[in-house]
Amino acid sequence: MSTSSPSTKVPPKVAYLRSLPSIRERCSKVFSLAQQGKLDYFDYDVSKESEVVDYCASIIERDFGTDYASIPPHGRWRHFDVGPLPRITTLLSRWAGALPSPKVEEDLEGSKPKPVPAIEAARRLVDLFMVSVLLDAGAGTKWKYEEKRTGLYFSRSEGLAVASLDMFVEGRFCGQQEESESKDRSGDHLIGSREKVEAKGLKNLTEDDLAMDMQVHPTENPMTGIKGRSELLTRLGEAIESDENGFFVGPDPESDRGKRRPGFLVDYLASHPLTVPCPTPNNPTKLQVPVPVLWEVLIYGLAPIWPASRTTLEGVAMGDAWPCSVLGGVEKGEQAIVPFHKLSQWMCYSIMEPIEKTLGWEFVGGDHQTGLPEYRNGGLFVDLGVLKPKPSLLESSQPPVSKEEYEVGAKIPRLEPSHPAVVEWRAMTVILLDRTSEAIRSKLKLQPEQLVLKQVLESATWKGGREIAAKKRPQNGGGPPIEIISDGTVF
Repeated sequence: MSTSSPSTKVPPKVAYLRSLPSIRERCSKVFSLAQQGKLDYFDYDVSKESEVVDYCASIIERDFGTDYASIPPHGRWRHFDVGPLPRITTLLSRWAGALPSPKVEEDLEGSKPKPVPAIEAARRLVDLFMVSVLLDAGAGTKWKYEEKRTGLYFSRSEGLAVASLDMFVEGRFCGQQEESESKDRSGDHLIGSREKVEAKGLKNLTEDDLAMDMQVHPTENPMTGIKGRSELLTRLGEAIESDENGFFVGPDPESDRGKRRPGFLVDYLASHPLTVPCPTPNNPTKLQVPVPVLWEVLIYGLAPIWPASRTTLEGVAMGDAWPCSVLGGVEKGEQAIVPFHKLSQWMCYSIMEPIEKTLGWEFVGGDHQTGLPEYRNGGLFVDLGVLKPKPSLLESSQPPVSKEEYEVGAKIPRLEPSHPAVVEWRAMTVILLDRTSEAIRSKLKLQPEQLVLKQVLESATWKGGREIAAKKRPQNGGGPPIEIISDGTVF
């Protein structure tokens, strides 16, 4: 493993804007201007924040009562369990040999495959969760997915999760479509050997393959951004295969590069010099992993996957980071760029949970993680009046929307992710989520550790944003108050 941080290999300004602290710091600058009434595209009404807090607190009370400890973290796991059906727990039970496999799995000699060790189960779940998160950009209001096993239909994030799980179980992301049972390092054949994600498998996956597996039809079941999703997975395969930092090498450095996996980041974390053993009587192999170490893997290891058309700084593509006009826009250069790294943060939240559940590790030092600036969290603040679009936003819509059309709900504005109005909206969302979380804790008389930000996202703001949208816009499937023209790589 390289002893130098990958952040030393890029210009300092790039390294800063890829750091977690930079997100809140830059968003705070936008919020400060909002307090002075100086945003270009929104009016900020602080008096409406109490309505958001009351609304979110009522959802928490409805769903969890006062059992705040039972609120799970915001992560991809929840979407897999839609129904509710415990799909991930069932998968883990099958890998452990506690449940029968869908088919008889035998190796070439006819012996029964062995249960999957905890470290390999963690790798597999990271494989699955990473691909599924990258597929979790807005699918549009018309797409839906029929789960083969149950015949149930799901849409949006849950539909994308279930579809990606079906693809994973069918071995669609495995490097070899016809493969006998793989062996772990001891030579044992393991249950479900093709249930993994490999660089070669991702690179071989075509847009047509993805569209077929996700049941996309151009008129009867259209999906927004299918091409962008396909290209994103291809680039993920290329990034994992090249991997100059050694994040995805895995336990065998001499193995075929095409067999490198997202889940091999578990091995990297385990051997990182900042990871600390903290054994307990129940878990003698427990490790304490700094969140910034995992973040470094995601923000640098996956940097090559983001479209080259995004914002660049000193020749480096920045991913989900955009110039903000209220900070000076393109003319101000680096000082006007607001980083969000939404999909990377969503992935970071999502990946920690399966590692914690399978290996019992503890992630520490995540104070700089933020709320997710996407259309559910952001839509909550628009729909409840904290953020009111100015005429300039409505005029920027594609096509333009009149004030009258917007106010009666006849039309909603449509904007590109790069539009400065969207950057303002997302920056405000990051800070408003912090303020809402703090106010909810105050209202419920809780300490910060009793209801952390990722629990608020799960139990209140994301869910609340979806519910208020469904009430206000049932005619368009509960879409957000501002539509983002998605390419399948941002939201």
